[in-house]
Amino acid sequence: MRIIYTDLLCIGAGLAGERVAIEAARAGFETICLSLVPARRSHSSAAQGGMQAALGNCIKGDGDCPDVHFQDTVKGSDWGCDQEVARIFADNAPLAIRQMDHWGVPWNRVVPGRSCYYKGGEKLEKEESEDKSGLITARDFGGTAKWRACYCSDGTGHAMLYTMDSVAVQHGVQVHDRTEALSLIHDGERCHGAVVRCLKTGELRAYISRATLIASGGFGRIYRASTNAVINEGGGQIIALDTGVVPLGNMEAVQFHPTGIVPTDILVTEGCRGDGGTLLDANLERFMPHYEPEKAELASRDVVSRRMQEHMAKGLGVKSPYGDHLWLDIRHLGREHIAAKLREVNEICKNFLGIDPAESLIPVRPTQHYSMGGVRTDKDGAVYGLKGLFSAGEAACWDMHGFNRLGGNSLAETVVAGMLVGRRVAGFLQEEDMKVDTALVRGELKKQQERIDILRSSTSGEAPFEVRNRMQDILMDYVGIFRNEKDLHLAVEKLQQVLLSAENLKLSSRGAGACPELSLGLRLSGMVRLALCVAFGALERRESRGSHARDDYPARNDRDWLVRTLAFWPGGRALPRLEYEPATKVVEIPPGERGYGGCEVISAES
Repeated sequence: MRIIYTDLLCIGAGLAGERVAIEAARAGFETICLSLVPARRSHSSAAQGGMQAALGNCIKGDGDCPDVHFQDTVKGSDWGCDQEVARIFADNAPLAIRQMDHWGVPWNRVVPGRSCYYKGGEKLEKEESEDKSGLITARDFGGTAKWRACYCSDGTGHAMLYTMDSVAVQHGVQVHDRTEALSLIHDGERCHGAVVRCLKTGELRAYISRATLIASGGFGRIYRASTNAVINEGGGQIIALDTGVVPLGNMEAVQFHPTGIVPTDILVTEGCRGDGGTLLDANLERFMPHYEPEKAELASRDVVSRRMQEHMAKGLGVKSPYGDHLWLDIRHLGREHIAAKLREVNEICKNFLGIDPAESLIPVRPTQHYSMGGVRTDKDGAVYGLKGLFSAGEAACWDMHGFNRLGGNSLAETVVAGMLVGRRVAGFLQEEDMKVDTALVRGELKKQQERIDILRSSTSGEAPFEVRNRMQDILMDYVGIFRNEKDLHLAVEKLQQVLLSAENLKLSSRGAGACPELSLGLRLSGMVRLALCVAFGALERRESRGSHARDDYPARNDRDWLVRTLAFWPGGRALPRLEYEPATKVVEIPPGERGYGGCEVISAES
């Protein structure tokens, strides 16, 4: 068992993790990033459509500014966000994107002159001014008043991550890939690092760090149908929850993206609809304008997903062996546009569906996509409950998204939060030292080794993959886009039974190193606890807000539920302990109508 010392340990090497690491390294601190995969294979690379920043360079973004971006973000969150954080985010997004430009991200640029674009299938014309030639341009995204999503074709995350990783290398950031964090080393008050397992050899290591960051991404793979990579199983959230003192925020806020392809659930970007793509039903008729006359396909993701689900429930979905779906039509955009600005969508359709999107309709359905909930932090990224522990990116509940994230705001969050939290971490490292009890480190190493030994030697119990499948089926059946009291009660009861099974597993392989079954076995009970945080939080929240839609409580209730859920899991409990805090202490925009979605609102003054 090796012990490795560093100033900053980043659990995760995607955009948020490496951006924080770069800031600390620039301040002169030794920094190590841990990653399940090589850094450039992190899930950040899968982001396609764009990064939101109010630059106002293109003609359709004329007049945009951080104030408008802030307003869109608050409305998009269904007033569930921390408005102070949303303001910090919107003000700093232009700085972060220009820095990424300086570092080498090849953003699409304004081309002066006349050109065509599509809105709702209708061909329109715009003219870009000569004085904006060569500046970063943008495309339209759902829930925004201006064109604001800056992009690199439809491989924006890929371009940003490769650039970020190159800058991290330049600043001496070390990446220890093919490693997984099993637990945090802490004394109940301060975090001292993590116990980590090498996925190649099975070796356990203790990383002792003066500051620790959780930036491990989302936990979408607790659902069966998800756009998330297979590595997104919530490892960072699990080790935080396991401390018993760190809460997870708003875990019931789970976003479904309107356009996962059928049957693989791989994402095709919102940029398809932003560039003028339309949604069609079984009769090949466009239906979104009937539900959302103003925004249509470019309402926020929670709204479009609900409208699609409602439309299919009326019998207007396309029947298939994989269940009902709808069509995404981008044929009218033309082959040249698709090949140039939607080339990843083009490749996905050809490689996974065997169709040419310039000629054929794309089968799509709402699919689990993003987790607004995560490790609860303050506005500086400092985690509640443990000093020296920070979090950023999708792993965190920072909380600028509230109950629904606008497309493009997640990529922007990774680099904006990464920049700001990185500065806070660097300041913390300049000010704070720590004393480490070696007995604490040895004790945590021993505890994790015993967990592994017990799991590998077990002669009774269920197979991890079977237990995981049951958990995923329960979430898909009872904790989906629409929720109700009866289903959520069933979900909680069934998941509690699954948790008992997850704590009594039997492996078919005894391998100590590269053994996916062992990795899942070590993580599975934590994944079920995350699922219970989602289901129990959804059961207790008796209202509809953003991506949390209750059939039996259809109104957004600002009088009783303008609060953020905090889920704690002290040892020995069968369910998380829920507490609540105000959604925001700073109110720039009082709760009101979003302008889309058509939800009844119970006013805070009523």
